[in-house]
Amino acid sequence: MLWVKTFHIVLIASWFAGLFYLPRIFVNLAMETEPVAINRLLIMARKLYRFMTLIAVPALLCGLWLWLVVGIGRGQGWIHAKVGVVVLLILYHAYCGRLLKTFERGENTRSDKWYRMFNELPVLGMLAAVALAVIKPF
Repeated sequence: MLWVKTFHIVLIASWFAGLFYLPRIFVNLAMETEPVAINRLLIMARKLYRFMTLIAVPALLCGLWLWLVVGIGRGQGWIHAKVGVVVLLILYHAYCGRLLKTFERGENTRSDKWYRMFNELPVLGMLAAVALAVIKPF
């Protein structure tokens, strides 16, 4: 069980690194006008999104294992709230994929300021998930 928890924490930290950095690439893409630089940023964004997705799957599977098999949080309200936060983070991840597609098609209409604000959302998600898991408020 401790190995699964260890892998879960490391994989989640790696997934969040991508959730923090990909929107930062979007900020740069929204500001960039040079085609060579745009192409380089798109390559970086594609590779990062692929890595994030590959990391997110085992991270989520480890979390499900801890909850459903090991029983961490079973019957407690905080785990349901945490799962809700995780679902929102998965939706954020998927939306990042959609935003990447708009950049690839050259159809972005959002400003770099919007992406700067969007970039802060996973910080709130991480804070909520960690607080629920550590404090267990209900």
